[in-house]
Amino acid sequence: MTTDIIIYHNPECGTSRNALAMIRNAGTEPHVIEYLKTPPTRALLVELIDRAGIAPRDLLREKGTPYAELGLNDTSLSDDALVDAMMAHPILINRPLVVSPLGVKLCRPSEAVLDLLPTGQLGAFAKEDGEQVVDASGQRIA
Repeated sequence: MTTDIIIYHNPECGTSRNALAMIRNAGTEPHVIEYLKTPPTRALLVELIDRAGIAPRDLLREKGTPYAELGLNDTSLSDDALVDAMMAHPILINRPLVVSPLGVKLCRPSEAVLDLLPTGQLGAFAKEDGEQVVDASGQRIA
């Protein structure tokens, strides 16, 4: 089943892989955009940030990126400057960012994706590290 779900995905990221697997565990095959290969346009990135209800700084990834080298911890930097940095270095865009008919969300932790799925989980789901997130009846484990 295909539905209008898009995941901005990095296959090297466990959180992103877990979110993708939960989308598929709901019986949905999303549109997968490997954003390091195909970054969003600046206008789309700004729109996604706005629709997610977050600030550009909230989407910045620090770990494994040039965040420190670029001085992005400077709180006086404007939103435009932060978006410019993400455009120049897409690895700075935190992931996974998921778009569904229910909204847009940075899905960290990965189980946050469950809030965006129009259909429930089809069965049990455990993250790659073994943490059980969904039980055998498809219910989220609190």
